[in-house]
Amino acid sequence: MKALIAASILMATFGTGAAHAAEIPSASLEVQAKALPQGQYFWASNAPQNGPLLLTIDLTEQRIRVYRDGVLFAASATSTGSEGRETPTGVFTILEKQVEHRSSTYDNAPMPFMQRLTEKGVAIHSGNLPGYAASHGCIRLPDAFARKLFAITEIGTPVMITDSAQIAERERIEAEYRKAQQDYAQTLYSKQAAAKSVLTEHNRAKAEHQRAMEAYAAEFGQPEKPRR
Repeated sequence: MKALIAASILMATFGTGAAHAAEIPSASLEVQAKALPQGQYFWASNAPQNGPLLLTIDLTEQRIRVYRDGVLFAASATSTGSEGRETPTGVFTILEKQVEHRSSTYDNAPMPFMQRLTEKGVAIHSGNLPGYAASHGCIRLPDAFARKLFAITEIGTPVMITDSAQIAERERIEAEYRKAQQDYAQTLYSKQAAAKSVLTEHNRAKAEHQRAMEAYAAEFGQPEKPRR
């Protein structure tokens, strides 16, 4: 999903919820996505027009990225669910779209350019971005970006929500588990090798003793057995 637009098409429109626009210097759009100031976004001026659309949202980064046919062409800062009201992770599809919508749960709060993802009302919409996760579970976007995004999505457009911090922690735990397995296997192998070495030495000593006994018998005859 980190496919990049070639350098020749990296000029993009950069803006905030206000009517502000400028040109981004030629650089990796993925780098731009990570470095976006709070409340700002970019949208490639020559964004691809054909191919499947995919939205990805990272709760740790507080970023939404928009891909067309695997190519990143737009990204924005977001504000997702606050502690105790976390935005759910997983793969969703857009279930409903309304240009003007008000919350039936939270004091009739306005949710412009609403795109609903779950039956419980989690949605993408225009809203305030204070610089941290502050919503009741929805994904807030700058107004101008929400408007642009609303114009290109359809019912059924897939949305993948992840938490890179959770993923990193899970990968760390899995890496530790794999290392523990490898260490155990190495320890077991070392013990088995040591036991095999002891057994080999025992068999060598036993064979040497047997040869000594046979040599003694050949020279002096079979030794007498001790009397009881």
